[in-house]
Amino acid sequence: MNYFPWLTIIVVLPIFAGSLIFFLPHRGNKVIRWYTLCICIIELLLTTYAFGYHFQLDDPLIQLTEDYKWIDFLDFSWRLGIDGISIGPILLTGFITTLATLAARPITRESRVFHFLMLAMYSGQIGTFSSQDLLLFFIMWELELIPVYLLLAMWGGKKRLYSATKFILYTAGSSAFLLMGILGICLYGSNEPTLNFETSANQSYPVALEMLFYIGFFIAFAVKSPIIPLHTWLPDTHGEAHYSTCMLLAGILLKMGAYGLIRINMELLPHAHSIFSPWLMIVGTIQIIYAASTSPGQRNLKKRIAYSSVSHMGFIIIGLGSINDTGLNGAILQIISHGFIGAALFFLAGTSYDRIRLAYLDEMGGMAITIPKIFTTFSILSMASLALPGMSGFVAELIVFFGILTSQKYLLMTKILITFVMAIGMILTPIYSLSMLRQMFYGYKLFTATNSYFVDSGPREFFVSISILLPVIAIGIYPDFVFSLSVDKVEALLSNSFYPSFL
Repeated sequence: MNYFPWLTIIVVLPIFAGSLIFFLPHRGNKVIRWYTLCICIIELLLTTYAFGYHFQLDDPLIQLTEDYKWIDFLDFSWRLGIDGISIGPILLTGFITTLATLAARPITRESRVFHFLMLAMYSGQIGTFSSQDLLLFFIMWELELIPVYLLLAMWGGKKRLYSATKFILYTAGSSAFLLMGILGICLYGSNEPTLNFETSANQSYPVALEMLFYIGFFIAFAVKSPIIPLHTWLPDTHGEAHYSTCMLLAGILLKMGAYGLIRINMELLPHAHSIFSPWLMIVGTIQIIYAASTSPGQRNLKKRIAYSSVSHMGFIIIGLGSINDTGLNGAILQIISHGFIGAALFFLAGTSYDRIRLAYLDEMGGMAITIPKIFTTFSILSMASLALPGMSGFVAELIVFFGILTSQKYLLMTKILITFVMAIGMILTPIYSLSMLRQMFYGYKLFTATNSYFVDSGPREFFVSISILLPVIAIGIYPDFVFSLSVDKVEALLSNSFYPSFL
């Protein structure tokens, strides 16, 4: 057994080191940028080392566990641990946050506050993915809100205050449902309240109460994921946020909602999940079609990419609704895959905006010749987004398809119908992706534009693009790398909670 507090160090280091930014000598932004980048790299290396040497892939149980009493009165503990489902999102968080910090180089106003907020988000995200205590999960979940609100309100676009207010209203409002669900689970059916994930997972509830808990948690996670009709904050937020903030939102924040659905709704409330899973399938298919058909109507480039994110999250919901190991593994792969692709597309949209100062697609055109590196990387990653074979998006969506078709819960006609509707959604995806590329890069509009600053991708920007592109191709060619993390845990989760109920 490993007694060294790896997870505590990994969770606390970013926010602790971030608070030291305010004590650095104020000699321009370069020192602050390099300090933040070094903290992110150290954190990523530390996480990789701890997981590489102390995590057993073939063990489905919670590992690297830590349990320290915090508030005796509430039985509230600092309880951390990871398993095959949380290890992928934690590594993704480290990777995307490091690249987002590198991408945030144009930030000059209030640089200290900006970089501190980035590191505070880092701690909150890793804390959410590694919490094994319900109240600690809630605290880490909430730690995300204030940094994102400030990053939006201080460094966003023209409508930044509107989008920041909308973000906080949606997410803080949904957190009330999360807290009520946690308190309900904590106080139900035991003499002393328990907040331990493991104890709660072994608890059984009356069906009506479990369904009530499930709906409360689902609303909280549906806002973060986002699931229609609770998605309207996302296009506004992405449309106004600085692109390094967009990278964190698309790459990690949305994945926290999907992770919550697996960790709490599936693992703690399996009977209710089994009852609601057909509805998840319906919502997922509607979401894929709705977002894919709404996306082409968006004039704003970042809003169009945001709607594509909403569409891709539909595959995760369908994977969770299929209740079999193929579908759930496909959903986890889609979480990782879309984390990379979404972050990359928002980064490239931001670098394009830095050059031409235009946000609307119908004002763009003709950029392919003048900025060929950005054009090439943007095209490749758009292809990854539309699930081109050889890219991670294709493998994830294909495995979700297999998950539905091999699911034992649904009738054959239902499976065929869902697959058919999903296929229509996949046909709509190239329409908005390719039309976006055409409007941005082809034609002759920008050759006559006077406000354009045509410099192709520099070494820093090219490095960020390639760093995200390589794992997208690597996962597309060898997806077993991600499956090896989750497959044993997924099998254990389903066999313990679901298969006896409908086999």
